[in-house]
Amino acid sequence: MPIIDMSMNELYQYNGSNPRPEDFDAYWERALAEMRSVDAQVELIPSSFKVPYAECYDLYFTGVGGARIHAKYVKPTHVQGPHPAIIQFHGYTGNAGNWTDKLSYASLGYSCITMDCRGQGGGSEDVGGVKGTTMNGHIIRGLDDNPDQLLFRQIYLDTAQLTGIVMEFAEVDATRVGVIGGSQGGGLTLACAALEPRVQRLAPYFPFLCDYKRVWDMDLAKDAYQELRTYFRYYDPQHVREEEIFKKLGYIDVQYLAHRIEGEVLMGVGLMDTVCPPSTQFAAYNKIRSQKNLEIYPDFGHEELPGFSDKTVQFMLQL
Repeated sequence: MPIIDMSMNELYQYNGSNPRPEDFDAYWERALAEMRSVDAQVELIPSSFKVPYAECYDLYFTGVGGARIHAKYVKPTHVQGPHPAIIQFHGYTGNAGNWTDKLSYASLGYSCITMDCRGQGGGSEDVGGVKGTTMNGHIIRGLDDNPDQLLFRQIYLDTAQLTGIVMEFAEVDATRVGVIGGSQGGGLTLACAALEPRVQRLAPYFPFLCDYKRVWDMDLAKDAYQELRTYFRYYDPQHVREEEIFKKLGYIDVQYLAHRIEGEVLMGVGLMDTVCPPSTQFAAYNKIRSQKNLEIYPDFGHEELPGFSDKTVQFMLQL
């Protein structure tokens, strides 16, 4: 089998290379306290999209910094009493997708919610307010400001806040909530379950936003990670601040949140992934302390992993 990264034995032993800030835990406790202090002002607006067995809503809430966040919410009408819910997160620059994407779970008696990430392709606000350039990338947004202004800090908090909101809905059983996503959505799935540990099951695949320094060292700061290269070329061309920059990125490195996850994990990884290298994904997976299982696809990269969606549905049906 061709190898673009470490051997399997090395992958299972790998513990990451991006520096972890000394105050990482205090940083996230402070962030969560800020999130909990926000008046979410939840709004549900019925959609014009109609199906016989579910109701569809545009859901809005106020996140940290005052941004209004949008999600699509589908709840089944053919089940009685509180039922499970699935929360989905989309890929980088994407959006919540079509209503029909959520109907398979609704047909099974699950509510299904998909969030638009701030400032990406959907209806959520990015209220800005950081110093320095934002370029076109969200990893580096806020990098020249206080670490509390990192945009992915706010997006991670949005995932946890939305999950908490959904858990309060009368029709949702808060003890039976799962989260799903691939690439950026995979990273957000891990971050969400770490910051909202009541999540019972999570199914990330090829998660983004893990071990930035490893991506850089492998010369794979391109595609989804291109903004790292662009930032250095324009704002630190001699890498005088390299250590400082990667250390600040450590605040939003999902691998360092992974140990907080309490739910059961089903994770998919392609060993030929040159967008989110396998070692970066293992850096997060190896830190998960809860029950976990890894589905490995030796010949696949950052693409559909055959059968993983079916495995995910079967996994979530156990909620």
